[in-house]
Amino acid sequence: MKVREIMDKEFVVVSPGDSIVDASIKLEEHRKFTTAVVDDQKKLVGWITSLDVTRGLREGKKKVSDIMYNKEDVVHVHQNDPARLAVLEAAHHNVVSIPVLDDDGRVVGVVRTFDIVKTLSSLYEVKVSKIFEALTEELKGVSWDELMEASAIVTRRRTGKRVKPEDYEKRIKNSTFGEAIWATGGLENFFVGFIAIGELVIARKVAKARK
Repeated sequence: MKVREIMDKEFVVVSPGDSIVDASIKLEEHRKFTTAVVDDQKKLVGWITSLDVTRGLREGKKKVSDIMYNKEDVVHVHQNDPARLAVLEAAHHNVVSIPVLDDDGRVVGVVRTFDIVKTLSSLYEVKVSKIFEALTEELKGVSWDELMEASAIVTRRRTGKRVKPEDYEKRIKNSTFGEAIWATGGLENFFVGFIAIGELVIARKVAKARK
């Protein structure tokens, strides 16, 4: 998934020469808390937040250029970057929104934490069986039954509980990705187990081929 797939294309911008009052009105009208500052070619030159506007008005400043963060200090991503990069940048820098640029440095969107949460929420509702179907497609020559058998073995090794392949299949068809993450104790544990299943099914396949 790319940044362009999760970014908000309905964004507003202001110019360095705009008055702080006009910027305040625009943010209020569009119900935005942050906005990019751009030049005549829509290239990013800065960034302001509603807090900057409030402080600027209180201190008697007049222009957006008086209160904006310069581009060098603005966290930004490119539209073709992996979406996970926007998530990591938002978390690392503790920001609520990030401008998205094209190859020419023009602002083409904004990724907001709301967009990230919305996207992650939709991913959490994906059935676990869909993830296993994708794994089957990647592991050429591996059947669904072989994958379920390996899954049951890994589950027994990790939990000590015996699970039949058909029972494991029912479980993943009824569980969402979000539920699986909670059940396994976190995202890392889920994927550690998922990778272990992939490794085991390949090893079993190779062993059979050698016989």
